[in-house]
Amino acid sequence: MNRMETWKIDKALITSAGPDQRTLPLQTLIDKNRKKRTVLEIQIDEILSAGIDRVGLVIHPEDEDLFRKHLQVYAGKMQFIPQNEPLGYGHAILCATEFLGGEPFLHLVGDHLFLNQTGDNVALRVIHAAQEQQCAVSGVQQTRESLIGNFGTIGAERFQAASDLFRITKVVEKPVPSFAEHHLLVPGMRTGHYLCFFGVHVFSPALLPILQKQYQEAPTARLGLSDALHELARTTKYLALESNDWRFDIGQDYGLLKAQIALSLTGPDRDFLLTELLQFFLEREKRNND
Repeated sequence: MNRMETWKIDKALITSAGPDQRTLPLQTLIDKNRKKRTVLEIQIDEILSAGIDRVGLVIHPEDEDLFRKHLQVYAGKMQFIPQNEPLGYGHAILCATEFLGGEPFLHLVGDHLFLNQTGDNVALRVIHAAQEQQCAVSGVQQTRESLIGNFGTIGAERFQAASDLFRITKVVEKPVPSFAEHHLLVPGMRTGHYLCFFGVHVFSPALLPILQKQYQEAPTARLGLSDALHELARTTKYLALESNDWRFDIGQDYGLLKAQIALSLTGPDRDFLLTELLQFFLEREKRNND
């Protein structure tokens, strides 16, 4: 039995129960095959094509009928997991304890679309790294200092000779630049740049007991994820895989528009769409100059 078989990842967890998330993944796009589909459907197809057999979706209980209606085609592969109270990101993952069954799992947030320039599967690279290294792996991106207040940010050191793998030493949620400068510098990173979470993770079973302990200590408080990931890095092998892929937060201004343009440009209509966009801007410029 090879290393990948001994750390098989056949479950994925998507979270979409937060008050500002709930039905965002049900917004629609035209995929690269010219089909009208929801963001969630596109994301689930990517997950299944990565070899995942079962997908858990954490949702607000009131939204279950709506999600079932949109995801009928995935019946048998989906499990809907209620988060009855909005107690935070970490609590959402904790709600899936029974579904996860003490196994490593792929995790993505439901209100993001993940793409790359070649159209390849973004999650698969993280999955392969986790299987090869037999540990939790989170996708990260180099991020400018002015933007790190929007993301979980890590302190790390280069892992062996691998140029794109880092051993995580610290995890801090949305740090201010002055803190990051003193505590989150990564050797070899460009000045003013830090490694921030990309939104695609493979987590080890060790994460769930950490979340459970934190929840028991403060059962009515919001349970975030970053503190638990910091503890995971402190107590186990936990790596970061640097990525140059794209992520689009569809909850942000123009997020859905940017996701649609990027998605279209990864498909067979790329040249046609680029020509159309160029023509639009040329005509716009001409009208402005008339």
